[in-house]
Amino acid sequence: MNCIKQLFTALFVLAMCCRLSAQNNDDARALIKEGLQLNNEKKYAQAIEKYRLALKSDTGNLFAGYQLANSLFLSDKGAEGIPYLKKITQTDNKLKGAAYDLLGLIYFKNKQYSEAEAAAIAAIKIDPKHAGTQRMYALVSFHQNKRAQAFLGFCSFILLEPNNARSAEAYGNMLHIIQGGNLKPGPGEIQSHAMESDVNALNQAITQAVADFSKRRYSSAGDLLTAEMTAIFTNIGKLAEKQTGNDFFRNYLAAYFYKLAQSPNMPAFARLVSSSTPESGKWIKEHPQQMADLDNWVKDTGRTF
Repeated sequence: MNCIKQLFTALFVLAMCCRLSAQNNDDARALIKEGLQLNNEKKYAQAIEKYRLALKSDTGNLFAGYQLANSLFLSDKGAEGIPYLKKITQTDNKLKGAAYDLLGLIYFKNKQYSEAEAAAIAAIKIDPKHAGTQRMYALVSFHQNKRAQAFLGFCSFILLEPNNARSAEAYGNMLHIIQGGNLKPGPGEIQSHAMESDVNALNQAITQAVADFSKRRYSSAGDLLTAEMTAIFTNIGKLAEKQTGNDFFRNYLAAYFYKLAQSPNMPAFARLVSSSTPESGKWIKEHPQQMADLDNWVKDTGRTF
């Protein structure tokens, strides 16, 4: 009889816990909804409070944690959101890619470029179609004077997001890299003089690829860019094949664009990259078949990590 009584007691407690848990989840969802509205109105401090209350009600709510981190980032308190985002990245869930992306933005804003690079790579592996993450990878590489990584990163970004202000900016950065430039350290930022030998070799591969082009004559800027990018992709691709480590860069970027350099699609790709210029814009309109061939090549050519 005592066993039966204990069983009923245990079942009653379990039912009550489930009911309380359901109530907590409902309360958390309501608070999150309020937080989202406040965040959309740029009332970040009030949104943060709603998300904190939601987490008190439902401590395991990853969505509340992500939104809290996002509002903290938007209110210039991004570092406070890092623990919530790291918690999300520790398990398989639908927010994992977004959490890595936001982590990268926080690190980037804090000038923690190597951490931002690692977060961007993790995010790209989860969602390779997210253009903003590709752009972030390129930018944080550029800030570390990893010119080859940055150059191919910008190319990868433009493939996903051509013909807008951000792609035009990316093209400008690519021209800067071709011309031998790197970003100068900002206020309070220390320029590192130490550079891994592999990174330095890749930087030199770009320099060597374009060294003689100033002496050559091409009928258009687009033709010159085609030749320069073909040489850059080839030099980087051949060198990366001999290097070890950094599998993401070697496989996902260097090997992929080396394949593109060996295809007949480089003239179209060079115009896509530089589509913000009148000349390339005109070329694209006049060569629809070449642009379609490039699009098909991109669709049919796989990329690995």
